[in-house]
Amino acid sequence: MVIPSRDGRALLAAQLPGILRELAPPSEVIVADNGSGDGTGPWLAAEWPQVRVEVSPHPLSFAAAVNRGIARAGYSHVCLLNNDMLLEPGFFRALVRAFEQVPGLFCATAQIRFPAGVRREETGKAVMAQAHPDDFPVRCDEPIAGEDLTWVLYGSGGCSLYDASMLRALGGIDEAYAPAYVEDLDVGYRAWQRGWPTVFVAGAVVEHRHRATTSRYYTEERLAEILEINYLRFLTRAVAHGPLFRKLWKQATGRLRRRRDRALRHAARLALAAEPPVQGPYREEQFLALTSGDVAAFPGGDASQAPLVAFADRLETPAPALLALHCEVVLVRQGNALALRTARQWTQKRWRETGKWAGGIRLREPRLPS
Repeated sequence: MVIPSRDGRALLAAQLPGILRELAPPSEVIVADNGSGDGTGPWLAAEWPQVRVEVSPHPLSFAAAVNRGIARAGYSHVCLLNNDMLLEPGFFRALVRAFEQVPGLFCATAQIRFPAGVRREETGKAVMAQAHPDDFPVRCDEPIAGEDLTWVLYGSGGCSLYDASMLRALGGIDEAYAPAYVEDLDVGYRAWQRGWPTVFVAGAVVEHRHRATTSRYYTEERLAEILEINYLRFLTRAVAHGPLFRKLWKQATGRLRRRRDRALRHAARLALAAEPPVQGPYREEQFLALTSGDVAAFPGGDASQAPLVAFADRLETPAPALLALHCEVVLVRQGNALALRTARQWTQKRWRETGKWAGGIRLREPRLPS
């Protein structure tokens, strides 16, 4: 586990007991002490000797800080966790189980909740979709009751478990995204380009004390501008398919122009400075359809029966009678044919490669038994 922390001694004091309670051996906790002036390093050495500390005397970006921790990590999987996340019981167990259930998994990401009375700004179910052209192009959807292991575009860099070898094969977290934001979208997208998926894990839950670190050093206006600039940077660095890039770039710059957003002034420089990304073996249109918010997966009740992939007018919890007839039910919003085809392929892969189902996938409209 790698935790970046800048002047976060109080946050770590609240967080570490839960981490050590949940983290089963063999394991390690590495705190990337990121230019702290609050005595975090000496305090950890005195109070938490089981925690390894990677000290930077000067503040680094989120990506640079976690990369220093990743370089020291010695296990097959690495969890990135913000210091303002509090774990609920079963967090690690649920994330590890996802790697057992989903073959070739790159990332398992947790469900994010917020303290009572605070508006939920993140959920962990990250999709690329817009309800309105002026919306930010990536959003977090509310999970549906019973939903689990739905494919998502990326895992939150603040509460996700990664396959360490895959993460290193991608070069770690891209340090071009400074000081923070969008680096987790970038690494998740680049993993999908290689056919390495990310899934949402409903049973791994954190409470996020939102922006407990960044808000101390940046205004809300500056954070919003950083987010927009880094999204433009992501398009130039990660989106390899030419027609898709032009479509997403036009949407992004048009939205900024309509909003008269200051981030627009960086667009030309970013576009001219970027080198063309390398095209991956897996089509970007396919995984974007799968992670568009039009697909939801639900564990079934009979492991001996075929999974069901079906169109639905609305994404909602399937009836118990339907779940009982299948090992898994995957619903796709009516009309998204590419999402349906892609969901069928990935569902088949999930069940065949784990050795739990060697037959075919049922592909039809759901009908409840009479």
